[in-house]
Formats: sequence, structure tokens, C-alpha cells
Amino acid sequence: MANFMRISRLISRLRNDFQLSIITLMGFFGVMGITPYAVYRLATGNYLVGAVDALIVISTITAVFYAWRTGDTVKPGIYLAVIFSAGATLVAINLNVNGLFWVYPVILFNFFMVPPRLALLSTVLVLTTLAGYGQLKPGSVFESDYQMVSFLVTGMMASTLSFVFAYRTNNQRDQLQLLAIHDPLTGARNRRAMNEELKIAVSLKNRHGNNYGALVMDLDHFKRVNDNYGHKAGDQVLVDFVELIKNASRREDRLFRFGGEEFLLLLPNTERVGLQTAAGNLHQHINQHLRGPGGAVTMSVGGAILRSGEHWEEMLQRADQRLYRAKSAGRNCIVLNDNCETAGVTPSA
Repeated sequence: MANFMRISRLISRLRNDFQLSIITLMGFFGVMGITPYAVYRLATGNYLVGAVDALIVISTITAVFYAWRTGDTVKPGIYLAVIFSAGATLVAINLNVNGLFWVYPVILFNFFMVPPRLALLSTVLVLTTLAGYGQLKPGSVFESDYQMVSFLVTGMMASTLSFVFAYRTNNQRDQLQLLAIHDPLTGARNRRAMNEELKIAVSLKNRHGNNYGALVMDLDHFKRVNDNYGHKAGDQVLVDFVELIKNASRREDRLFRFGGEEFLLLLPNTERVGLQTAAGNLHQHINQHLRGPGGAVTMSVGGAILRSGEHWEEMLQRADQRLYRAKSAGRNCIVLNDNCETAGVTPSA
């Protein structure tokens, strides 16, 4: 049962981490494909190429292990791209035409492992090195200039097509990731992103003592805007609200939409006084600038400070309960403990 759970966690991690799955897959094929050649060449006395193959295999295993252990796939990807490119170049120089075939899978590998521009640069360096060596020592790599030109053309064609594919794939993946964590209407982060950020906040609080505050904000009588002026007008109020909150917040603060007109602002490095000041400034900013078709739109606010050892849901529950006290007390006010004020905030959090 324990082994089954362990395997399930590994599979889940591969599903949720695209780069880790790619470096693992490419590493698996690299080890399986190159190991037999390393053994054969060492056994037949071709020690230089055999040593290069062995180095590539060992480097691949090390890089994959590092990626799994640390979660960092950037450094292992760049490391393997350098090792594979240098290895393919040395193999091609020592095996002549037979070694050139290894350059093509390295081209594909690099475009999976590192950013497209870096992969393209790596390919150009490999091709330039081989062509330059071939010119310095005619017949050592290519049998003729025609063969060299054919190889360079096909190599650049493969690189260009791989570059286009990798560039478009990266853009599409970035767009999907953006859509996965952002509310499509307002541009604020969504509830899924909120849960992840709050988990990280709890972890940093427990490990390093980082302070976090949270403000739960709800637009007062928002249903009236939709009922009286239509959902399009209501949507515009939400968009304007998010823009105003972002403009009045710090760069490191994170705004999330987790209900129809309910939002959460997570404030890193914030203690009681800072939460009090932020809530007052935002409340005043919204009162002064947020307008709908029927006039001014106000908000109610509940806030809480993340306590040591508590789950993020406990902090959220406290802030949410205080928001409801604010609304029950007449709306358009802030509650950071059990009281309500329309022009200021209470000192306890």
C-alpha cells in the first residue's frame, strides 16, 4: 500500500510539472539510448568516445535526480544542454560521418530543455564548430564540402522548425497557465491561485516567521447594480474595483476574486498596524473613486493576521466572519476585530 501511494505521488508530480516530466522523459530515453553505445565502445577499445558517452549517461542521471530532489528544472536543463551539445560535437569529430547522426536528436533535446533562443544558439555553436573543424582538417568530419553544406542546411532546417514549434508551445503554455490562475473578467487571481498562495504563506510563516495579513472585501448592494442596470454594468464595476485596488496596493500584494463580488487581498510582510493602515487607505480610495450607473459603490472589509501554527483556512474564516459583521453593522465599514467603523479601522487583528 505504501509503495502504491508513493508511485501515485510520483505520477501526480509528473502530471503537475511539465518541465519535470520532460526532463525525466528525455533523461530516460537518453540513458536507454546511449548506455549500450558507451558499453560497446569501451569494450571495443574506443575509449575517448566511450568515455564521452559514459559522461553523458552519468550527467543525465545526476541532472534528473537533482531536478526531482530540488524541484529546479532550469539548471539541470541548461547543464544537460551543454553536456549533450559538447558530447555530440566530440562524438561527431571522432566518428566522422557516423557521429553526425547524433547531432539531430541533440537539436530536438535542447529545444525541449532550454528556452528556444538559447537552444538555437547552442545549435549554431555546434554546427559552426563542426564546420570550422571540418575546414581546418578536410576529410576529418565530412567527406566533401557538398556533404558539409548538406549537413549544415538540414541541421539549420531542423533547428528552425524546432525553434518555431518550441516558441509557439511555450507561448501557448504560458497563456494556459495565465488562464488557469486568473479570473477572465477582472484579471485578478482566482480561487485556485488564492489557495496555493495561502498555502505558501503558511509555509513561510512557519519556517521563517514571515508576517501576512488578509483583507476580505465585498461590494455593498452589488446585486442592485445587476438588477437595475444589467450584468454588463455590474461587470464594469467589478473591473473598475480591481483596477482601483491594484493601483492603491503595493506591488507585492496579491488580489484574488473568490466569489461573485467578494475579493481577498493578501499582504506579505504585514503586521497589525500595517493591516490597519492598508484597510483604511483602500476603503477611502474605493469610497472616493468607485462609481456605478447609480452613483457611488462602497465596500465592506474584514481582516485578519496570520497566526503562528494556524491553517490558512482559519485566518480566512476569521476575516470572513469579520466581513459579515461589517455588513450586518450597516455596510461601508471595516472590521478587524469585533467592532465596526466607517471612517477608520479598529486596532486589533
